[in-house]
Amino acid sequence: MTEAPAEGHHAAHTWQEARQRAFDVATPIPAGPVPLSSALGRTLAADALAVQDMPHYASSAMDGWAVNGSGPWILSEPGQRLAPHQASPIVTGGLIPPGAKAVLRSESGVITTDDDGLPVLALGGSAKPGEPRNGQHIRKAAEEAAEGEVLLTTGTVLNPAHIALAALAGLDHVEVLGKPLARFLLTGSEVVAQGVPRPGQVRDTFGPQLGAVVELLGGIAGEQLRVGDNYEEWISALQDTEPALGGLTADDPYGETEPPADVVITTGGTGRSGTDHFRRAVAELGGRLLIDGIAMRPGHPAVLAELPDGRFVLGLPGNPLAAMMALLTVGAPLLAALGHRQLDGVGEVPCGAMLEADPGRTRLMPFKLVYGLASPAQHTGPGMMRGLAGADGIMVVPPHGVQLGELVPAFALPWGKSLPAPKAAEDKPRKAPARQAKKAPSGPVDWSALDA
Repeated sequence: MTEAPAEGHHAAHTWQEARQRAFDVATPIPAGPVPLSSALGRTLAADALAVQDMPHYASSAMDGWAVNGSGPWILSEPGQRLAPHQASPIVTGGLIPPGAKAVLRSESGVITTDDDGLPVLALGGSAKPGEPRNGQHIRKAAEEAAEGEVLLTTGTVLNPAHIALAALAGLDHVEVLGKPLARFLLTGSEVVAQGVPRPGQVRDTFGPQLGAVVELLGGIAGEQLRVGDNYEEWISALQDTEPALGGLTADDPYGETEPPADVVITTGGTGRSGTDHFRRAVAELGGRLLIDGIAMRPGHPAVLAELPDGRFVLGLPGNPLAAMMALLTVGAPLLAALGHRQLDGVGEVPCGAMLEADPGRTRLMPFKLVYGLASPAQHTGPGMMRGLAGADGIMVVPPHGVQLGELVPAFALPWGKSLPAPKAAEDKPRKAPARQAKKAPSGPVDWSALDA
């Protein structure tokens, strides 16, 4: 594992450094068994074998009668061994009785009487000549798979049909690659979870949002715990490694209890004022800071730490947009590394405005694609969500700024479409526009909203 910065080191990482470091410090979670009810979307770490023959008994493919030999047939009690010229009623999926050679469909037989007036089964209705043939309408044992046969290979990403197949094979669990479980420590005594907040209060934007984003980033959303702003509640919540029952997610992927978290995500408290407790709590628990601030905005107060028990603690800023940019910068690569995935690459989009330099800081700007150009969104202050809600992606604006039409690094949103590939000029090498003193139109950009 990469060493943390020396104690007392508070130099902010660049955006690229923070992203790479969050990926490098994590070791993939070992593979393990999960119940089929929790296996959707997981990646098999071992071949899934049939525990028994599929199907494990010979059964009827039709409602009708199991028969032995040619008709007419003397009726026998269901389940008894059939002698030649005997038949017994059977339903679809029913166990073929010993001695049965075929199944006569219900629409191909009639109950009549023999010369002595005893009931017998005879061909009738829609029966065809020669019906039933030997083995007709019988599902043979092991016709789908034999016991021990490989049904799903290592590396398969499980879909609903895979899970149904595993169930038919007699499996209750499958071995899958590890996937990080995240719990959430939501802080702020001024936060209300419902209704219209009064002056001095704010609506909770993290509770409804963070779990869903973690799932999109490849993690498992676990328990959410709300605490006030005092230090005692902070330290108590971080010390608690066993969640209380009843606080699980709706689909409850672990049944009645959750295992310990791999990542704890906190909101607020990452500043350096007397009311910000993140660093003090991590230090008291014997943890170490891995990322302590990022030279970006919004989201520069993001912090990543590791506790002695192996849990990572990701501290997000308290403002909604700033927190989301920090989560996508640090949380996304951390969850990818823990979950056996690669670090996503950063693409490029042509910029639809001239963006002035901001020395020393990378700016993350939600953008809309307008006629193929990335136009910076409005309403992108650190505490706003409107610009992100309508965005097509995030521009990673370097400190030296961007010229109109110049390609700028960008990445797609976890819930959005992939970025379009930039169009290369035909028969000509791509040439960046020359920097000129003349300013190009900047479009509807709310510059004041970039302060974090």
